[in-house]
Amino acid sequence: MSVPSVTLETRATLADRLDKALAQAFPDVSRARFQALIAEGAVTVEGKTVTEARHKVKPGDSLNVVVPEPTNAQPQPETMALDIVHEDKDLIVIDKPAGLVVHPGAGNETGTLVNALIAHCGESLSGIGGVRRPGIVHRLDKDTSGLLVVAKNDKAHHGLSEQFAAHGRDGRLERSYLALVWGVPERRQGMVSAAIDRSTSNRQKMAVSRGANAREAVTHYDALETLGTPPVVSLLRCQLETGRTHQIRVHMAHIGHPLLGDSVYGSGFRTSAKKLSETAQMALKSLNRQALHAAILGFEHPRTGKPLRFESPAPEDFANLLTALRLNNTEE
Repeated sequence: MSVPSVTLETRATLADRLDKALAQAFPDVSRARFQALIAEGAVTVEGKTVTEARHKVKPGDSLNVVVPEPTNAQPQPETMALDIVHEDKDLIVIDKPAGLVVHPGAGNETGTLVNALIAHCGESLSGIGGVRRPGIVHRLDKDTSGLLVVAKNDKAHHGLSEQFAAHGRDGRLERSYLALVWGVPERRQGMVSAAIDRSTSNRQKMAVSRGANAREAVTHYDALETLGTPPVVSLLRCQLETGRTHQIRVHMAHIGHPLLGDSVYGSGFRTSAKKLSETAQMALKSLNRQALHAAILGFEHPRTGKPLRFESPAPEDFANLLTALRLNNTEE
């Protein structure tokens, strides 16, 4: 049974690489996708099949590419409630609740954000890399709440991926988190620059490392508020200059100020909860996760170039803990 396909035809306007010429002629399909199609023998130049993406074309050359219709993603669609902040034909911005896994994986094959998006977006997913699936360009930990953008098509996926790869250094991307940490940083504003790699003692954890495989990681923080008399907790705004797994959690623990509720990187601070008021202790227990929320997400729309910026208020569990900490940090 043949796979439905569409045939794209054009003529080269400049002398250039074949993959680049096709990406310029058909901007809704990513260059990476064209590279794969070329390798699969789906592209002809002047009627002859070409399998090298770097093949040089001449102005006026006839280019023909057969693009199979996107296949369905392997994860199954699952209908579930989503807090949709923004949606258009290219992308969708979700306010993710704590407890929701973003992508299927070992132990989480179902019930993920990807399963929900496949069900919600349906045919509006036009195919990323030839598969009808949502394009995940960044992730949030299961127990981190907040804003997350997902691409619906190749063009949006490519454009957003470029921005996330630049990590905001070109001014297009903004990511800001709210974090409650133990203690008070020595400086109100600061930067943590420490490379991160998998922990050598526990492969489920990340760690600051000087190893050959460690990747650059930079986190900027600003202490918005100190809580308690004397202060025992700080409310921080953290901005990412890079996007490594567990970056904020690892960096804050590295400088001696792990996140409240972080059982992985802040287990040594469990006894610090005794310094809190009974109300705050109960709120922390109810939080039952790291006190981290992706509050601000800004980026340039990959199709229109329009700057988009979204804000998410702290969810109820985080807000309740913050309120309890503000009321009093110790029993009267």
